[in-house]
Amino acid sequence: MSAPLADNSGSSGFPSRLRVERMSLADSLDLSATGDAPFGALGYGTPAHLHWMPTVDAQVLSLRGAMADVWHAGERIDSGATGSARWRSDGEWLLGAIDLSEATDKADDEGLSDMSHRAYSDLFKALDEAGTPHLLRIWNYLPRINGFNDSDDSAAGQGTGGTGLERYRQFNFGRQQAFIDAARPAFDGAPAACALGIRQGALSIRFLAGRKAPVPVENPRQVSAYRYPPTYGPRAPTFSRAALAEMGGGDVALFISGTASIIGHETVHPGDVREQTRETLRNLAAVVAAANDAAGKLEAPYDAAHFTVPALDCVIYVRHVDDVVAIRQVIDEVLGAGSHFAAHAVVLEADICRSDLLVEIEAHAVASGVQGARHDALPVGSLDA
Repeated sequence: MSAPLADNSGSSGFPSRLRVERMSLADSLDLSATGDAPFGALGYGTPAHLHWMPTVDAQVLSLRGAMADVWHAGERIDSGATGSARWRSDGEWLLGAIDLSEATDKADDEGLSDMSHRAYSDLFKALDEAGTPHLLRIWNYLPRINGFNDSDDSAAGQGTGGTGLERYRQFNFGRQQAFIDAARPAFDGAPAACALGIRQGALSIRFLAGRKAPVPVENPRQVSAYRYPPTYGPRAPTFSRAALAEMGGGDVALFISGTASIIGHETVHPGDVREQTRETLRNLAAVVAAANDAAGKLEAPYDAAHFTVPALDCVIYVRHVDDVVAIRQVIDEVLGAGSHFAAHAVVLEADICRSDLLVEIEAHAVASGVQGARHDALPVGSLDA
C-alpha cells in the first residue's frame, strides 16, 4: 500500500532540486527536531528506527562516529511501501530502502538469489508506482558476502550444478535476472552501485531514483563489471562504474560505484593494503577523468560540470580494522591530509565482494553545470583531473 504522490510537476524539467550534505548524527537529527523530517538520508552507524534515515548496519571506524548523507528535495514528501520496498518521494526524486532478513523474511525454499530477485522486483515496482523510473544510485549490503550457504536450492544453485556458489555470486544471479525480467538495463546503461559485506543484519538495499535517466560512466582501466568473464560467477555484477545525474538548480551529481584494486578484471596487489589503496585512488582518478569528459561534451552556453578526486565525499570500506591507519596514511600522502576527501571520509568495517580485496571506496560529489549526453573512454587522468 502506498500514499498518494505529491503533484510537484511543473513547466521546467526539474520542479524540485535535489541536494545532499554529509552531517554528523546529532546535526542530522536536529533537522527533524523542530518539525518535518528531511526528504531522506543514508545513515552510517545511525539508529535503525528513524524512518527517514535507513542505516548501514556496520561498525563506524572514522573518528567522527555515526554520520549521515542527508538528502533535501521538494517540500511535499509522500511515503509508501511497495512489497518489501519502503520509499519517500516528492514526485521528482525517490529515496528507498529494502531490508530482508534471511532468518525471518525468507519464504520456504527461497535461496539468496531468489530473495535478491524478489527485493529488486519490489524495487522496480516501487519506481513505477512513484513515477520515478530511473535509478541514479544503489547501495547493497549483504551479510557474509564471501561465504557459502550450507545448502542452496535457489535458481543460482540449480543453474550451476547445485551447492558451493559464493553468496555474492548468488546475489548477482538474482539481481541480474530481476533487471532482465523488469526490462531494465542489466549491461550497458546499468546504474552505479556498490555491494559490501556486513557482519550482521539483513540483505539491505538503499536506492535513489529520479525522473530523468543518468549518464553511465565507465573506467578505461577496467573491464565493465557487467562484462566480467564467467570465472567470476554465472551472472556478472549489474552496475556501471559511475553515473552523472542532473539534480536541478544547475547542479550535476557524480555517483562513483564501489572502486577497488582491480585492473582489467583482475585483482592486483593481493595482501598489500597500501598498494591496494594507491591502485584504488588511481582508479578513482580514471573514473573522475572519464566523468569530466562526459560532462564536457556540451554545447554553448552551458558550462560543463567538473569534478576532482580530492573534493569527493567518500565512504571507505575496510576489511580488517587494523588496516585503517595504513589506508589513511596513503590517502594523506596522495591527496593531502587536509583534503576534503580525507577530512570528510566515512570509514566502515565491511567485507569486500572479492575475498582478496582489502579496501573499497565509493564516492559522490555535486558540481555546478550540466551533464553531457554520452561517454567515450579516455586515457587515465591525473589525480586532480
